Amino acid sequence: MNRLIYVLIVMFAVSAPAIAQQGTANHPVTILISIDGFRPDYLDQGNTPNLDRIKAQGVSSAMRPSFPTKTFPNHYTLVTGMRPDHHGMVGNNIIDPRRPGEMFSLGNARQSLDPFWWDEAEPLWVTAEKAGVRTATMFWPGSEVAIHGVRPSDWLRFDANISNVQRVNTILDWMRRPDEIRPQFITLYFDTVDMASHMYGPRSNEALAAVAEVDARLGELVTGIEKSGLAVNIVIVSDHGMAEIDASRVIQLHDFIDAESMLIVDAGTFAAIEPVTGTDERVAEALLKPHDHMACYRKADIPERLAYGKNARVAAIFCLAESGWSILAGDPRYPVKGGNHGYDNDDPEMRALFIAAGPSINPNATISLFDNVHVYPLLAKLVGIEPLPSDGDAAVLAESIVKSIN
Repeated sequence: MNRLIYVLIVMFAVSAPAIAQQGTANHPVTILISIDGFRPDYLDQGNTPNLDRIKAQGVSSAMRPSFPTKTFPNHYTLVTGMRPDHHGMVGNNIIDPRRPGEMFSLGNARQSLDPFWWDEAEPLWVTAEKAGVRTATMFWPGSEVAIHGVRPSDWLRFDANISNVQRVNTILDWMRRPDEIRPQFITLYFDTVDMASHMYGPRSNEALAAVAEVDARLGELVTGIEKSGLAVNIVIVSDHGMAEIDASRVIQLHDFIDAESMLIVDAGTFAAIEPVTGTDERVAEALLKPHDHMACYRKADIPERLAYGKNARVAAIFCLAESGWSILAGDPRYPVKGGNHGYDNDDPEMRALFIAAGPSINPNATISLFDNVHVYPLLAKLVGIEPLPSDGDAAVLAESIVKSIN
């Protein structure tokens, strides 16, 4: 049967079967949804009925994030198929030797909106727009930027004050548009779970309440899709997991070397360190030795399995904390408590979520743990565009879970 007459239906009565309804004459819409910081084991808590039913209608697996297990690097990997070392978004805080004295950071809008930091790769919405496929982003790192001179047809400047209800309603408004101006690829981003997990910890009541809140919003989204009668593929991901931290597990860099000898680009679950001119050997001697709960490397010596360290933006010395530990350089800006991420991407607590369902997805397919670079070729196939060369392999997801429909 032609795939264009299918529609994703997720029923909210437990006993109700899925039903197919007539879609539109268009290629199915693809919605990519990120639930920042969502650990796969949150699905085991019994408070995600809507995610559970979407999962039951499609395919799901835990997913290995790319290193470092931070928000911007992994969101950009999901839409480019490139590991951070290749797409250039190597952390949430970055320096570049071509821009001395400048630093990319989440809180610096002048830098974070500068295409210079993003142009080492091309996200899917840019490739789609170039191919004449309309896109829209209800938030996604990089979507506010004119990457390679192109933005989505519809995009919004990130604002944490825009509620999850408003975010979902924006998507549904886009879906109500006439065929000729309806986006075919849409992103939706939720930060609620990540924020609660950072503040209170991943196993806290507050984090589980945030999980339930996002799940409810996803139920409203699917109900709206049902009412629209449109054919829609949904891909739900997270960028990383979350581990518990506390003030009893802290490594203080200033115990090893004075503050004046180092530029600390980033600190926390890992530290990115540039020695000040003339202090290279002294800093290296202090840090490149065995430490409890922390391993430090010259960038060229970072373990190969992390696929990290060849990009010019990676700092000269990189220290990685043991899971649950924090690396500080002086007094922390915030109390060391709650949860954090950025640890080894092979750490089970850093695992990310993956669910895909819809008219193009084979619900009988089976998948196991995979690297998140493989999401990109899947998205390209669902959207109907040719993917750019990347670190992703279409055989892992795109060729294994997408229906072959004649």
